[in-house]
Amino acid sequence: MTHQSFSQSKLLLNARDFEATHTEPTMERPHFHLTPPVGWMNDPNGFSIYKGEYHLFFQYYPYETKWGPMHWGHASTQDLITWKYLPCALAPDQKYDSEGCFSGSAIEYQDQQLLLYTGVSKAPDQDVTFQTQCIAVGDGIDYQKSDSNPVIAGDLLPAGSSLIDFRDPKIWKDGDPYYAVVGSRHADGSGQIALFSSADCRSWDFVSILARCENEYGRMWECPDFFSLDGKDVLLTSPQDMIAEKYKFHSGNGTLALIGNLDRSLMQLVRENAEAIDYGHDFYAPQTLLSEDGRRIMIGWLQNWDCCLTPVESSWSGMMSIPREIHIKDGKLIQNPVREIENYYKATEFNTFTLKADSPVNFFSAGRCIDLTLEINTSDCGEFTLLLAKNDRFSTRVSYDTAQNVLTFDRSESGLIRDCAMTRQLQPSDHDGVLKLRVLMDLYSIEVFVNDGEQALTSLIFTPLEAEDIQLSLTQGSAPVIVTLHSMTK
Repeated sequence: MTHQSFSQSKLLLNARDFEATHTEPTMERPHFHLTPPVGWMNDPNGFSIYKGEYHLFFQYYPYETKWGPMHWGHASTQDLITWKYLPCALAPDQKYDSEGCFSGSAIEYQDQQLLLYTGVSKAPDQDVTFQTQCIAVGDGIDYQKSDSNPVIAGDLLPAGSSLIDFRDPKIWKDGDPYYAVVGSRHADGSGQIALFSSADCRSWDFVSILARCENEYGRMWECPDFFSLDGKDVLLTSPQDMIAEKYKFHSGNGTLALIGNLDRSLMQLVRENAEAIDYGHDFYAPQTLLSEDGRRIMIGWLQNWDCCLTPVESSWSGMMSIPREIHIKDGKLIQNPVREIENYYKATEFNTFTLKADSPVNFFSAGRCIDLTLEINTSDCGEFTLLLAKNDRFSTRVSYDTAQNVLTFDRSESGLIRDCAMTRQLQPSDHDGVLKLRVLMDLYSIEVFVNDGEQALTSLIFTPLEAEDIQLSLTQGSAPVIVTLHSMTK
């Protein structure tokens, strides 16, 4: 393909100049999780493959470590682990996106990369913003916004739908037509997911309301993603204003997987199961792609709107989760870190022992970049506790109460200096008394995968990096334990 010439606005050039001259971090970055080159990052956008390479865009404000007028940051990778920064892709430089280039997606289209995103604009003489869907087409570095923008406006929605909350399109191709799901708000104030189709990505038709919240799971549904997987159809979304349901959902900004089958006569999802995607403090707005070897891979924002943790000394804020391979098994979501992480194992320690009450087992100087798997038979023991990122002052606790069948994640002693949620809990399924935990830790984040990925729990910890011990203990009884500890490096 001949390289095209793209016009670039002053706003975009300013962002590119700023990020190019301010990328030296003031605080060490995670080794295996993507962070912004500078400034603020939130939702993953445009997670896709273009010309054989993975691309990830993200909500981005380079000038401060807090949310601002949204740009699209950009990075690429060959293996989903080591990322290369690319220049800022979009800036809010047009009338239809002057208030921000909000979340969206990407697809390879006619040998180019097409971005479908939400443009936010303000109504003339009103302090009200409206959201429409727009496209930009480019060569993997530079992008030209279409003269046809916006390509999907709110007048296509059913009567009564919100024009203010209408965002985060996810595009895919199914046969000849292209489809896109977009988060919206029904006349009753709760979330709905609108489905659109197009032959050319420029002229779109409304198809259906794929799914509705009906005030059951939060209010506005953001960042939808829809795909088929292992014989089921899956809708991922991130509801706002969730009300907690003890071990199922936490309050605030959450995640939701709706699993079932698409009724193709009505183009509506018939639900069979609804579950949280992640049970931790810091996982939001996940997006997926289908890899060239057939894997469905998901990545999310490792942060949370209700408690954005950014150390004051840091020049960057926000990170992405480790990409996860996902499956459906027995009608439920299964997720585990992508296998590519194994290429970064430096050393492996394997131990089998019987853990006894009042006799803790320590792994000193285990480090803060580890992939730890442990299996414990809990049939004859009391509460089991795993302490991570530990020293004499700090630690993060993962504990399992055998009597209540409750797994608790507690970061209250991790060194956080903000008053925010410290604990999360879930109930794992029973596997004949054996609990299996896989813990991926990368400096400031902990991702826990329970029983081979039946549940996941993701949280930030900004513990001083010298805290790098691990400890296992029991309150009573004894338990056989198998521990596999991989240290990781680049």
